[in-house]
Amino acid sequence: QVQLVESGGGVVQPGGSLRLSCAASGSIFKTNTMAWYRQAPENEREWVADIRSTGNTVYADSVKGRFTISRDNAKNTVYLQMNSLKPEDTAVYYCNAIITITQPESAIRTYWGQGIQVTVSS
Repeated sequence: QVQLVESGGGVVQPGGSLRLSCAASGSIFKTNTMAWYRQAPENEREWVADIRSTGNTVYADSVKGRFTISRDNAKNTVYLQMNSLKPEDTAVYYCNAIITITQPESAIRTYWGQGIQVTVSS
């Protein structure tokens, strides 16, 4: 089985920064695309950014220039550096990963983390 565990959330003032981490563990052969999503109260979950196994990155317009997604393939970990945070960035942030697993059989599956709260408030 594979688990994604997020860390690094919390409360920050507008203009501040936070760094989220998401570590994948389990029967992993390879982590493919890894991504971050977020869901604000009463809103649909929305895509924030993703990073391919090649290192190529794509961002939502709402975070472009402020957020940076990166990864450490050796650690099966993805990061989200969030700068110049705004109140509208307040949400539960979810890690998402497409992973090639080895148990119980070789397959490619999508996994989600449990979510972590980010609150931007003065």
